[in-house]
Amino acid sequence: MFENQDRTNLEDLGEFGLISHLTKNIKLGQASTIKGVGDDAAVLSFEGKKTLISTDLLLEGIHFDLAYTPLKHLGYKAIQVNLSDIYAMNGTASQVTVSIGMSSKFPLEAIEELYEGIYIACEKYEVDLVGGDTTSSKQGLVISVTSIGYADEADVVYRNGAGEGDLICVSGDLGGAYTGLQLLEREKLVYLENPNIQPDLEGKDYIVERQLKPEARRDIVELLKNIDVKPTAMIDVSDGLASEILHICKQSDKGCNLYEEKIPLDPMTYETAREFNLDPTVCALSGGEDYELLFTVKQADYDKIKFKMDITIIGHITEASAGCNLVTASGNSHPLKAQGWNAFKKSE
Repeated sequence: MFENQDRTNLEDLGEFGLISHLTKNIKLGQASTIKGVGDDAAVLSFEGKKTLISTDLLLEGIHFDLAYTPLKHLGYKAIQVNLSDIYAMNGTASQVTVSIGMSSKFPLEAIEELYEGIYIACEKYEVDLVGGDTTSSKQGLVISVTSIGYADEADVVYRNGAGEGDLICVSGDLGGAYTGLQLLEREKLVYLENPNIQPDLEGKDYIVERQLKPEARRDIVELLKNIDVKPTAMIDVSDGLASEILHICKQSDKGCNLYEEKIPLDPMTYETAREFNLDPTVCALSGGEDYELLFTVKQADYDKIKFKMDITIIGHITEASAGCNLVTASGNSHPLKAQGWNAFKKSE
């Protein structure tokens, strides 16, 4: 990486020089940002709103593989996965801080590329970068993002508000990020065996982008407000549909019925899963990293959401004693199990 380009060693800049270089062109756009980068702490003012804060840590070799992840995409994704948590609270994201740890193998040009993706995401989603930190790392690239947002107290949606009879809804489609990852991993192995073979990703743009460049669903939060629907519970789909609905059911002390035939799958996701001898439904249930919004609404809101293009009703909430179940296309019912991402699972 960057071997054949002009390289600027980070040690030539030093930590403060690097921070100054990366942040010199920051423009602040949020009225709630009183002071951004350049002092001991950022100063924010939300004028009576409830403040929402979420932090994510991304580690090279655990959460991303630089063999097939462009640094610009990685910077963009690092922001997206964090903003998604704010939107999952039915809030508005307004600021982020970004901290990175990097080894000496990264020249300044690589870090600039990473930050280019960060700045593109911040501009697109209208959030201010207001701080962070940089340090050296012996474990590869480390990225930590904290997102900050706000909402009126009456608008905040938690995971524990689902009621019996509520409809279970999800935005977009599921399983694409996981099948995209399988494709990238396959092409990586082919490349390692023969570096002269070019990656075969033709016609698979959608699922590759779902993995490398996800989009947080701010538009769904705005849509729900425009049609005057407040979810009773909400969560973003980072660890797989099954894991997320189980979180909602556990915290709400309820059960659920999910209907397999209702789970939204893109045709490319379906076809690629079959190519890998994977069950497309399992990819949606356990794959993760789709960053769609999973939420419950009262039955009285059915007419408001039933024809919305990017929202699918996939089940309903039941009493806790009924358990959490997947109803197959053939009508059989099976207990839902969370088999998604486990950050502490040992490699086999």
